[in-house]
Amino acid sequence: MGFQKVNTVESKTDRLRFVRSLLNDVQAFEYMLANDWFESDIVRIGAEQEMCLVHNKTLKPACINMEVLERMGEGKPWCVTELAKFNLECNLDPREFTGNCLSQMEAENRKYLAAIQKVLKEFDASYILCGVLPTLRKHDLDLQNLTPKDRYFALMTAIQKYLIGTSFELRLEGIDEILVKHDSPLLEACNTSFQVHLQVAPDDYVKMYNIAQTLTAPIIAISANSPLVFGRRLWHETRIALFQQSLDTRTTSHYMRERSPRVNYGSDWLQGDITEIYKEDISRFPVLLAGQIDEDSLAMIMDGKTPKLRALQIHNSTVYRWNRACYGISPNGKPHLRIENRVIPAGPTTVDEMANAAFWLGCMVGMGDNYPDITKHIDFVDTRDNFLKSAKFGIDTTFTWLKDRKVPVTELILKDLLPLAKEGLKKRKVNPDDISKYLDIIEGRAREHRTGARWALRSFTSLKKEVTNDEAVTAVTAAMLKKQKDNNPVHTWELANTSDLDNWRPTKMKVEEFMSTDLFTVQSDALIELVAETMDWRRIRYMPVEDGKGALIGLISSRILLRHFAHSHKLADKEFYSVKDIMIEKPITVTPETSIIDAMNKMRTLRIGCLPVVNGKELVGIITEMDFLRITSRLLEREEK
Repeated sequence: MGFQKVNTVESKTDRLRFVRSLLNDVQAFEYMLANDWFESDIVRIGAEQEMCLVHNKTLKPACINMEVLERMGEGKPWCVTELAKFNLECNLDPREFTGNCLSQMEAENRKYLAAIQKVLKEFDASYILCGVLPTLRKHDLDLQNLTPKDRYFALMTAIQKYLIGTSFELRLEGIDEILVKHDSPLLEACNTSFQVHLQVAPDDYVKMYNIAQTLTAPIIAISANSPLVFGRRLWHETRIALFQQSLDTRTTSHYMRERSPRVNYGSDWLQGDITEIYKEDISRFPVLLAGQIDEDSLAMIMDGKTPKLRALQIHNSTVYRWNRACYGISPNGKPHLRIENRVIPAGPTTVDEMANAAFWLGCMVGMGDNYPDITKHIDFVDTRDNFLKSAKFGIDTTFTWLKDRKVPVTELILKDLLPLAKEGLKKRKVNPDDISKYLDIIEGRAREHRTGARWALRSFTSLKKEVTNDEAVTAVTAAMLKKQKDNNPVHTWELANTSDLDNWRPTKMKVEEFMSTDLFTVQSDALIELVAETMDWRRIRYMPVEDGKGALIGLISSRILLRHFAHSHKLADKEFYSVKDIMIEKPITVTPETSIIDAMNKMRTLRIGCLPVVNGKELVGIITEMDFLRITSRLLEREEK
């Protein structure tokens, strides 16, 4: 979305005019390929660093990207906005793929991040590098937090237009499960990545793109850093599913018609040339955005001028392949081709990111030398299966690899891919110290069996035994923030613990961050004795009453049950008593967005022990006096320390 002047397609004429420009761009592209216009005598690399912004006190999203950019002032073209107000992006300079290019890229990244942090300090905020911010909450993704730029509003409007169902849905199962609806595609803003670019000569593009597809799975597995979403333990690299589902306009139907999501891995090997990718995407996906196209690409070709192919670039920016085919123009005026690797997550440190990039770049060159046609060694369906498995299970995955070999990730990396990566980096004459520095990190992760995802999952699971969900994700985030400053690779980190919560304060927190969502409920026609036994078995004092569609219609408390059974000897008019005979019919409720302080005040003022949490009429959780007691006790413990 680097092209700023885009808009939704408002009329049939606008659409047809844009599509004509799109088709002209494809023809111009084919002409340039056929007539050897593209740069092929140099190889460059580049990267884009996405990040989240958080408040230092709460470690929740800080929606201040526009203010930060304004404070940074002019002359910082490398720092740009992203979709949400709590995101920023750095664009690193392209550099020749040789010598100390890797350490130079990391140094440039650290320099830019330091400049951003200097400004963030004025807002009592920090940047954090993570695939998905653990402390992100669903309400942080309301459209009010969309970065106020026309191109983002246009994208959201266009995607909404093609939504077949009534809402966007996130359905994922890992250690925990999440089933949630959202009213906008802003779920996409959960994801932050470290996108790496490799310039490729036209004659090698098909070979190298297919290799990139093959390498996608092991790269995800060894770099995974996104296991926590909304306090749930999901996939090792949840970004993969989250990004697809956040922009997925499809819905279920009675017939098994195949519809491709705009975020996709691909449907088959690339066989002809790079334009196959563009042609498939134009054929499959309707135009979402248009723009004022001032150039006539075919006329420019006839004049011997290199066109920018704006229409093609706009459409390409709205189809999200995990290995994206990119067109660009070099400083010398020649066009060039790149492969953009989009699967590497942000963080958890810059040195970890650079290790991931070095591993991918080295493997690309090494495999390119050893496998002139990777499609003869592995089926495409196996690479796609590996891709999905690696996103789910990360470093714990077993792949179907070349020649139908079944191999665990760590064995594949240590025995096969690391030697190839070293060979590839040596061929590019990369500094030996850089090769050792970055590939030793990959080896360390494989031997220690620890990625950012494994660290976060183990930390969160351990913390959950002692603290609430919100405290656990906050501790993980706090630990990540501290450790990324030291820039030590993640496989050397100790697990996050409660001491990382020193600055945690719940005063501005919302009910949804503390409420229980694993609910035991009852319907109004249930037998009273069953309710009593269930509350005894589960050691709970309150049981919400809901109808068959999940709407709250009442509440049963242990006190009500006690009163009922105390007077049961007087109640001889019925053989059976059901919940509706004794329940509170209109219990006091709160919403997920209610602040903790307001909820506590309501309970104290009304002298009640629990508050069902509702969204409209739907029961979504419950919060009790015991939840507040746990919060208060931990705050007192920290104050004492």
